[in-house]
Amino acid sequence: MALPLQCRVATPDDLDELTNLFDLYRQFYQCTPDQRAAFNWLRENLKGQRSTIFVADLQGRIAGFTQLYPALCSVELAPYFVLYDLFVEKSFRRQGVARALMNHAAQWAKAAGASRLDLETAHDNIDAQALYTSLGYERDNVFLKYSLALAAPAQGAP
Repeated sequence: MALPLQCRVATPDDLDELTNLFDLYRQFYQCTPDQRAAFNWLRENLKGQRSTIFVADLQGRIAGFTQLYPALCSVELAPYFVLYDLFVEKSFRRQGVARALMNHAAQWAKAAGASRLDLETAHDNIDAQALYTSLGYERDNVFLKYSLALAAPAQGAP
């Protein structure tokens, strides 16, 4: 990337711009646009330290973000992180922003003592799959993912 990119931890000062990107990310996954809900979710995550959000800052403009949630593995007896969200604003795609965010997140998680980073993506998100593979992520062919819905999704969720 030729642009001066800085990956850093998001702060409350980033909320307005980050909310716009987070809402677009949710729309990518077929959620109804909801700026208010997106803002509240991010604000609570930052305030309660429920997640760690990294932003790709290009001279004061947020070009993309990734969000990691802490988790524990009882088999390994080790902490790890779930890289749940990754999104780059359309005009900054294919310029290395997602790769920079992913690398930054991996370095941070390793320094935090995590044993690994896990992520999921849609079966048809071929571009993301290519990025993950190029960064050394391995597709899980051993375990199947199951989910049990316990409540109705939040407003605007799929």
